[in-house]
Order: sequence, then structure tokens, then C-alpha cells
Amino acid sequence: MNTIADRAAGAVLGALIGDALGLGPHWYYDLNEQRRDYGDWISGYTDPKPGRYHAGLRAGQLDQTGLLMVMLLRSVIEHREYVEEDFARRVDEELFPLLDGTPVNGPGGYTSQSIREAYRRRVQQKKSWKETGGHADTTEAAERAIILAARYAKDPQTVAHFVSSHCALTQADEAIVAMSTAYNCVLAALVRGEPFDENLSDKLMSLVKQGQLPFHAVTSNDLGVPRPGDPDPPRAGRFSSPDALLTPSYIAEAARDPGIRIEPAWKVSIVYGMPCAIYHQLPAAYYLAARFSDNFELAVLHAINGGGQNMSRACLTGALVGAQVGLSGIPKRLIEGLQGHEELVSLCQTLGYLADE
Repeated sequence: MNTIADRAAGAVLGALIGDALGLGPHWYYDLNEQRRDYGDWISGYTDPKPGRYHAGLRAGQLDQTGLLMVMLLRSVIEHREYVEEDFARRVDEELFPLLDGTPVNGPGGYTSQSIREAYRRRVQQKKSWKETGGHADTTEAAERAIILAARYAKDPQTVAHFVSSHCALTQADEAIVAMSTAYNCVLAALVRGEPFDENLSDKLMSLVKQGQLPFHAVTSNDLGVPRPGDPDPPRAGRFSSPDALLTPSYIAEAARDPGIRIEPAWKVSIVYGMPCAIYHQLPAAYYLAARFSDNFELAVLHAINGGGQNMSRACLTGALVGAQVGLSGIPKRLIEGLQGHEELVSLCQTLGYLADE
């Protein structure tokens, strides 16, 4: 199958599967403790243990970030396009009334820092949605925007425009928005059918130089430094550097280099770091997505078994590999173990059809 529609649907469902896989073993920074609770290898959906994050939820459910992704997915499908005001209204009406501004609270059993900050600004301080972005350096916005990267994959410029605008609803740091946007530009390229290899970043940089991606091209071809007398390169957009677009191909090259091995692959979390910040999460997701480009199950399970912020790692990885193998390439058992999978598959397929219009 592996059409744009199949790959777009696979990207979104892959992200949701990754999110749900992390529900039980979320945030174990002591891997011995994780193995004590879940064994040497986590192979599927699990219940959270009593007294830990997401306690009371059940295997196969989504956490709050996953629920927000579905909220955005429903909005895009209803309107056939991204309407920021509609998504914001849904958050105002469907999520914020269920929060109290504390972490261990609300749908999904945990409210992330970026959403807590948006809640305080919007609900408690009565600010507009133009003023809700906070300074969290995490990946929630990048994960939500997977919906937009899949929907508009055929149009890189629109992907970058909508993703950066959407991320700004909860992220105020331009560097975090830039990395979130770059990740989703990579994802959109995979949905278009580009291989995840050492040439992908060159293709994205070509789009920068054509003015389609909002990054500043600060170097000449092949990353050459400016020569005396050279004019400053024209600014293509808001982000000061294209480096976030260069990272994926370096990591893809490393993943395929026999002289560079991370064994077992779940130790990618130790190499790049277990914490929540986006600069730990993206390199690990890129590595797993390049190394297991044709094996969705191995990619997301290695993401989960690495511990730490494994939920985000698996969500980001699941989208990248789902975009490569398509919905048709995701194992049936992982689809059917997702709570409400029939509706979620239908929603993802509908988004895929929109993406291929």
C-alpha cells in the first residue's frame, strides 16, 4: 500500500501507539526499578503501578498529550483543515475546566509543564491565546503538531507555517519552536516518501534556500563558511539557524555506520539522555527511526525500554517510523491493543485521505 494517505495515517496512529505504550512504565529513571516492575523487556501495553504516574489508568489508554493529539485530530477532520481558533476553543471548553494547575491531575493522570503554564495564563490570568506560551523545553507541542505535519505533508511551507504557529500556543522559546518545527518538517518529508537517510537534510536545506521553510541559511553549500565580501544570506524566516534540520541526517548516517553501534538499541536513552527536554528526545527518536526504518515494533519498543521520558521518545519515534511503514505496516496487535482503536484508526485514515487530496 504505502501511499501518502497510508503514510500520513501511519504517522498519526504510530504516535498514539507510542504514547499509550509509555503509560505504564513512564518516567523510570532507575532502570533496575523499571525491570523490577515490568521485567527485562516491555513488549506491549501495561498498566501503571499504584502510586506512580498515571495510576488508575489501564493498558492501552492515552495520556493527556495523546488526548490533546486526538482533540486536534478531530478538529482538523471536522473542518478539513487546521483552524487554530477551533482547537483553542476545544482546549478552553474540554480540557481546562478539568485542570487545577497542578501536575498530577486532569485527564491522562498528568498535566505537563507547558499545559500547566498555558492554563495559568489563559484561565487564571485571563490572557489571550497569543500570550499563553511558556518556557518549557519539552516536546508536547512537537507531538501535537504531528497531526499538522501529516495533514499538510504535500506542502512543506504550509507544514512549517501551521506547526510553528501551533507550537507557539504553549511554547514561547524560539529555539524550542524551531526544533519542534524541524522535527515535523522531517516527518512531513517521510510522509511524502523521502527516505530517512544521510541525504534528507540536504533536501530540507534546499527547501530553506527556496524560501519554503522558515530557517536562516547562514552558510553556503556544504556548510561552507562565508568568504570575505560575501553578503549576509537572505533570511528565509523567523528561525535564526537551520541546524535543527541538519541533525536528522547526521544521526541517520551514524545509525547505519557499522563502526558506530548502540547495543542494545534501547541504550539510545543513555547516549542522548533520559530527561524530557526536546534536545534529549529528538536525537534518540531520529536514531531509532533511522535504524529501524522498516520495523515499527522494534523502534517503539526500544524507545520504551530505555526508561526516563520514554512516552515522548516512543511517540516521536512512532510517528517517524509509522510514516515510513504506513498504517499498513504497523503490527495488528499494537493497533488492537490501543483503547478505542477502531475509532482512532478511522480518524487516522480520514486524515490520510485529506493529506492526499
